[in-house]
Amino acid sequence: MRHESQAAPSSWPQTAEGPSPWRESERFAVLFTRHAPELKRYVMRRLGPEPADDIVAETFAVALQHLTSYDGGKGSERAWLYGIATNLVSRHRRREIGLYKALSRTGVDAVIEPFTDEVDRRVSAGGASRRLAKALAGLSRAHRDTLLLVIWGELTYDEAAAALDVPVGTVRSRVNRARAKLRRVLSDIDPEEG
Repeated sequence: MRHESQAAPSSWPQTAEGPSPWRESERFAVLFTRHAPELKRYVMRRLGPEPADDIVAETFAVALQHLTSYDGGKGSERAWLYGIATNLVSRHRRREIGLYKALSRTGVDAVIEPFTDEVDRRVSAGGASRRLAKALAGLSRAHRDTLLLVIWGELTYDEAAAALDVPVGTVRSRVNRARAKLRRVLSDIDPEEG
C-alpha cells in the first residue's frame, strides 16, 4: 500500500508517544460504520455476494494495520479504503471476468438477481446487459478498475486517482477510453428497448 510509511494526519489527536490507542479504535469504528456498507456493495457488484464479506473484512484489517500511517494529504479515507479493496479484488480477477462472461451468455446477473423485482429481471435479461458484461470483461484491468471505481464506487476522479495511486489525468484518460470502448460495443442498442 502506498500509505504505509506516511505520517498520521494531524486531524486525529495524538499523545506524546504517538496516536492514542483509544482514539485509533474510535477512528476505526467511525471508518467502518461510515464506509463498510457502500464498500460491500461495490465489491458485490464486482465479485458477487460470496467473497464480498471476506474482501470487506480484509480491507478493514489492512486499514487497521496502517491506520496510524495513513496520510490524509494523499486523498480521503474513503478513497484509501477503495484503493485497498480494489487491490484485494484484483486477487479475484478470474472470478470477476467469469461473472461478466456468465452474464454475457445468460443475461442473468447473479449479483443483483436476488435483489430485483420482475421488471428489473426482464431488463437484466436483455441483450444490452449481456453485451455490457462482455464489454466489461474485455476491458483491461486498469481501465475496468478505474471505470468501476468512478461508476459503481461513485468516487470522484480525484478520489479514484488517490485510490489507484495514479495522477488524476490518468483516471480521466482511462475512464474516457473505457467509455469509448463501451460506446463502440453498445452503439446500436436503443435505450428505449428492453
